[in-house]
Amino acid sequence: MLSDLLIRIIESRAEELTRGMVKKLQNSSRTRSYRQLAEEDLYRRVFEVYHDLGRWLLKNTEASIQASYEELGARRFNEGIPLAEVLWALILTRNHLRQYVHTSMSADSALELYREQEFNRLVGRFFDRAVCYTAEGYERTASSQREDVTATVVVETT
Repeated sequence: MLSDLLIRIIESRAEELTRGMVKKLQNSSRTRSYRQLAEEDLYRRVFEVYHDLGRWLLKNTEASIQASYEELGARRFNEGIPLAEVLWALILTRNHLRQYVHTSMSADSALELYREQEFNRLVGRFFDRAVCYTAEGYERTASSQREDVTATVVVETT
């Protein structure tokens, strides 16, 4: 696959990418609640995406992506992070990655340009799934907790 080279480069520069992304998440007006999260947790989660990019894009099954991002959605709900901010964090993470590739890699030939386009297609597909599964996990947890509260109220009133 042509984008393999880009993936290997990004994985090797995961720490640099992660540091920049954590700063963006902590400073963005779209992700204000992320300032309350432990920086280590935020760093670990972003690093995992960048460091293991090849695995996420090329080797992981739909089920593993679903499980990981539904868990992220549930965790962010339990941390009190608004869903819109969670989804913005994923979009900002994707955009940071794409911008890094665009500015760091020279697309001097048709092959290099095609490589970047293929990479962007794979990244877009992955983050589309991450956004949807995160929202599903978030909403499922919210719904479950509402049901628990409703059941408790019903039991207490009888």
